[in-house]
Amino acid sequence: MRENVLLIGGGGREHAIARALEDSEADLYACAGNRNPGIARIAAGFETLETTDPDAVVDYAAEIDATIAVIGPEAPLEAGVADALEAAGVYPFGPKEADARIETDKAFQREFMQENDVPGCPDFETFDDMEAACDFVDEYDGDLAIKPVGLTGGKGVKVIGDQVTAEEGKEYIRESDYDRIVLEERLLGEEFTIQAFVANGEFRTAPAVQDHKRAYEGDEGPNTGGMGSYSDATDELPFMTESDYEDAVSIIAATVDALDDYRGILYGQFMLTETGPRVVEFNARFGDPEAMNTLPVLETDFLDVLTAARDDDPLPALEFAERATVCKYAVPEGYPTDPEAGATVRIDEDSAGDALLYYASVDERDDGIYTTTSRSFALVGVGDSIAEAEAIAEDALRVAGEDGLRVRHDIGTADLIQRRIDHMGELRDN
Repeated sequence: MRENVLLIGGGGREHAIARALEDSEADLYACAGNRNPGIARIAAGFETLETTDPDAVVDYAAEIDATIAVIGPEAPLEAGVADALEAAGVYPFGPKEADARIETDKAFQREFMQENDVPGCPDFETFDDMEAACDFVDEYDGDLAIKPVGLTGGKGVKVIGDQVTAEEGKEYIRESDYDRIVLEERLLGEEFTIQAFVANGEFRTAPAVQDHKRAYEGDEGPNTGGMGSYSDATDELPFMTESDYEDAVSIIAATVDALDDYRGILYGQFMLTETGPRVVEFNARFGDPEAMNTLPVLETDFLDVLTAARDDDPLPALEFAERATVCKYAVPEGYPTDPEAGATVRIDEDSAGDALLYYASVDERDDGIYTTTSRSFALVGVGDSIAEAEAIAEDALRVAGEDGLRVRHDIGTADLIQRRIDHMGELRDN
């Protein structure tokens, strides 16, 4: 039978999910706080609503007779949208509010890892007294990462010895008005992500991806929601070994074992250190941009994963094309600190050439599509090598132009990747 699938969320990640379901035996509907023109062109229906309002989402799910829902962003998970959908008889591919705490509560995340002997956990302490936290900064023998406990859109973490000095870190703690923070040891190495499809006590993993959080080329500037990412034609990345990937997967396995009823995507953000992978964080959904690397090369029908999860069947083995991907985000000028909205988006799916275009936060008007103050759109190249994929993405960016936009052109380039390889070589030689 055909499924009525409700997609919740309107960003680039959700556009990638919509495309992954476009040719399936499903009628796709979507709801989001913004109208994503790429999703709207695929979906049979699109409703603009507040996705953190469980009642509003459930009402729309009932209106379209949804049989499955896919929850894209983290905020609806924190708001209990999965719980409300399940109570209404709609299967949600996304964790319930309690399980989503693996992302939405960083103190819970670390305490969960510690209590369940999940490997890869850094040293950490939690604080609700900010002066006590500042004292800990002074006393700790080494650098620390400062993490607000709640969601911050990937922009709340400050790392002493990298982004800030110890004094600047203490100033940030005192002035940020957070109720609770986690201070944890700074991990040195190269970050990478593995996304796992989880249901019924099983999981299947995707190839590793490396995201680029810093706003400017050369890994400079403030953190963002992610400026782009790349994956290789193998499971691992060029600076990793097969055993590094397998060690990270074993951490995911231990986490899934300890989460009794988790379903959805479990995203492990790892730091590959000189001694192996350590956990930077877990997320309870596809990454954005990492979904745009993973889903275009997924050859297994994503709908088969969703129906198996719902029907309590074994998850299908995931087949991924042996292709590399490079994703580059175009963001408004001034992003993330002082973004300027209103630039014209001059590229569409037809003019993107061999690249894949994913709309993120844009404003579609009668006379065209315009930027907002968040990430605007992503262009993804898929090729036999990272170099080929990067060239495809760059060709599309030339079509898009950069009037009112900014891009990190160094993502996926040979020079940047060689720096990653050299960095890991230096760490492991010491």
